[in-house]
Amino acid sequence: MTQVSPFWLAGTATTSDVVRDVQHPGDGSLVGQYYVPTAQQVEQATAAAWASRDETRRTSASERADILMHISKRIEERQEEIAQLILDENGKPLMWARSEASRAVMTFRWAAEEVRRFSGELQRLDTEAATKGRMAIIRRFPTGPVLGITPFNFPLNLVAHKVAPAIAVGAPVIVKPAPSTPLNALLLGEIMAETNLPKGSWSVLPIDNADAPALVADPRLPIVSFTGSDKVGFEIQKAVPSKHITLELGGNAAAVVLEDWKSEEDLNWAATRLALFGNYQAGQSCISVQRILIHDSLFDDLSSRIVAAAEALPNGDPRDAKVVVGPMINEAAAIRVEEWINEAVAGGATVLTGGTRDGAFIAPTVLTGVPVDAKVSCNEVFGPVMVLNKVSSTQEAFDIVNDSPFGLQAGVFTHDIQTAFRAHAELEVGGVVIGDVPTFRSDQMPYGGVKASGVGKEGLRWAMEDMTHERILVLGGLEL
Repeated sequence: MTQVSPFWLAGTATTSDVVRDVQHPGDGSLVGQYYVPTAQQVEQATAAAWASRDETRRTSASERADILMHISKRIEERQEEIAQLILDENGKPLMWARSEASRAVMTFRWAAEEVRRFSGELQRLDTEAATKGRMAIIRRFPTGPVLGITPFNFPLNLVAHKVAPAIAVGAPVIVKPAPSTPLNALLLGEIMAETNLPKGSWSVLPIDNADAPALVADPRLPIVSFTGSDKVGFEIQKAVPSKHITLELGGNAAAVVLEDWKSEEDLNWAATRLALFGNYQAGQSCISVQRILIHDSLFDDLSSRIVAAAEALPNGDPRDAKVVVGPMINEAAAIRVEEWINEAVAGGATVLTGGTRDGAFIAPTVLTGVPVDAKVSCNEVFGPVMVLNKVSSTQEAFDIVNDSPFGLQAGVFTHDIQTAFRAHAELEVGGVVIGDVPTFRSDQMPYGGVKASGVGKEGLRWAMEDMTHERILVLGGLEL
């Protein structure tokens, strides 16, 4: 009999009369069940978070660092169990599930380190005669309880990116995980319950998406950190304009391969990385490689290498440790991607490989000759599909990268340092990666985009700043 996972209400394992199933995306098998909180229980969690805000703020840096390190160590100890749970509920191949569990270990560890550095600053004010003897101490304080809303594609590490910075700054936090993948968030609750966090200061509430707007609107949750689709993210922003909103939304990440990236080693590296990170996690990452812009002198050679590399990726049952490309989150998502591929082909695109669907599985797909207004080119595919385009110059490539409603990250394959700095200055994205794919992310770095890719940043220190506000203490009569 499948064990039903409790949710976490104000730090306490809790049940209700409503149970939901969690199914494996690949074969639809039942992998878990969980209790869904009632509206009254959600109210209790919110009230507890609000009531605990002063006690939580008063915890010391040492206490918070110890809590974060405990969570990090326990995830590390349970890493294989967690990876299996990620695989079960998300369908992510084992290699990527293990990677996500490992990243969560580091996310909490880096948060513990940032706690000890998050000290504020001094500012001399005696810079004119009228302010002689004055000094300002500028510190940051938590704005209030944080509501973290997370998607299905990273069911543990994106939860960590809401919880870890909230703990680090001394803010209560309520997590609403994706209904299709709540089990890892609930397991994280087990680990958090082992700590001495103030009891009311955290909850994990796997409520239905339809019930989320009431939480978003609650004035007792002044910080909303959302990761998900741009449509939902901007609806949140419009609904609560007075709140501090962090939105990590979508993208249609571009990689540019310039004419100086031409050695045998260069081309093999680019082809391998582009194929791998256009298809990893079935393309269900907002920085998965989607658009590839290749200098026309390299196009024929590199495109054939990319196709060969994509065809060589093992795909199938994610339980097989050798598999790289597994299923999408459900069959409906795969049908959507299939429809987008067919639309591009009807508009004149050529399928170089893939383009087929089997249930929730989409074969790694490479397209060329795609119309600029096709969905696979101008929207976020969120599937294992790459679009190849020729460019004749760096300027043309950069113009195409910027001709997008999104601006999350871009990759530029070049050896030229001047071009690297030019890319940094001209590309309208949150991050530029030189010599590699736009999919690169290290969890301690600032991560977030511009335009329809969102506002604010993840990455521990930057998220901590988003969850706090500055308060200035002015001292006078000092001998400076």
